[in-house]
Amino acid sequence: MCGGQLGCNLRPASHSQREGVLRVIVSASYRTDIPAFYADWFMRRLAAGYCRVSNPYGGGDYEVLLTPEAVDGFVFWTRNMRPLLRHLDAIRRVAPFFVQFTLTGYPRALESSVIGVEEGVAQFRELRDRFGPRAAVWRYDPIVFAADMDAEAHCNGFARLVRALAGAVDEVVLSVVTPYKKTRRNLDRAARRHGFVWYDPSLEEKQGLLARLAAVAADQGIAATLCSQPELLVAGLGEARCVDAERLSDIAERPIAARESGNRPGCRCALSRDIGAYDTCPHGCVYCYAVADRDRTVANFRAHDPAADCLMPTRKPVATVQTVAGAVAAKRS
Repeated sequence: MCGGQLGCNLRPASHSQREGVLRVIVSASYRTDIPAFYADWFMRRLAAGYCRVSNPYGGGDYEVLLTPEAVDGFVFWTRNMRPLLRHLDAIRRVAPFFVQFTLTGYPRALESSVIGVEEGVAQFRELRDRFGPRAAVWRYDPIVFAADMDAEAHCNGFARLVRALAGAVDEVVLSVVTPYKKTRRNLDRAARRHGFVWYDPSLEEKQGLLARLAAVAADQGIAATLCSQPELLVAGLGEARCVDAERLSDIAERPIAARESGNRPGCRCALSRDIGAYDTCPHGCVYCYAVADRDRTVANFRAHDPAADCLMPTRKPVATVQTVAGAVAAKRS
């Protein structure tokens, strides 16, 4: 979010380069899986030097610069990095990056179209080998109590993943699913279709499981952090900073300063601009907060145009948002 500032790497529809553009971290994207499904679109936009974003909260669309002068770093969110892996050297020439990579190994009734665990582990290892152990953060997230995935099943599955990923990552982000209205609806629909039950455990059960998972991770040298759920913090868990300026600074080998600007209560992320769109990820994870309707999501995915400047265009007008320098100049004239 912009936090009320003009600029924030937004650009006007004229596409003209202006002085005084604020550098920013670009998130790609916690609203959808750009690496898995929209890699071609992203690389086209990188070549063009900008993309347009449909504002999911109302108002006009806006544009985000994607040039070396405007981007401090990229944070990719994905369940399958494979389509973007061959482009990472080119992306790194624009700005440093790291990957928030979700790998859970849940039953297909919960996530019907994600890659297998072996392929996921192989991608983690490739990222480590090419870019170092800070290049990817593992997400075991969200923890869902459904389809026979009780606390013991989570502990056993998590331990297998920890052993497979030891040495490839230094952090695992945890959270417990929040049963928003749309999440409940999607879980209920899947439960009827596949014949399972789901439940929302007590605070004590959630904390107990998180403490066990954190200890398992620590045994293999992986730090466990918790995403945006301060009420569940227990010994052995840190607070996650998923858009992490410190990690980007380590990767870039230069300071990257970005103030904390969370997306929801308890979020410790640095200020960023997200370039994705909700209801566009067809992975089929029934617990996903970014998908309200599976059928609409699949239709949106099929309608996507990789040559468009916006991942999912709308009919809203593009906002003309000035940079800080441009706004000051206009005010003085």
